[in-house]
Amino acid sequence: MADNKKKRGGADRALIAVGEKYEVAYWSKKFKVTPAKLKYAVKKVGHSAKKVEAYIQEQKHRAADKSRIALSQPYEVRYWSKKFKITPAKLKSAVAAAGHSSKKVEAYLKHQKAAKKGAKKRKKAA
Repeated sequence: MADNKKKRGGADRALIAVGEKYEVAYWSKKFKVTPAKLKYAVKKVGHSAKKVEAYIQEQKHRAADKSRIALSQPYEVRYWSKKFKITPAKLKSAVAAAGHSSKKVEAYLKHQKAAKKGAKKRKKAA
């Protein structure tokens, strides 16, 4: 169960009880989302406040400007690494080479992949 009213310690504060109106109001205000979005996030990732916060941040990122990659934000690094199917280190090097534009980074990665395939073909032919 997510909420034990007799328990007042830190572990209970780390959980979100969507059955309690005051908790929904508190967490909605804290994460700056509607109660419906909060409940949906809890349904998707569970009652852990940390997991819900991370999920909401990722959703906000998807709705935000997708044309720039901000390497200073860990959730952005995770998002773009997953999107391009590369490691965070490779993402950082691609951004260093192509700039912060997601379109330029995507084009750079495609060019790198094509160059690798061309090298493999030349190697097989030799």
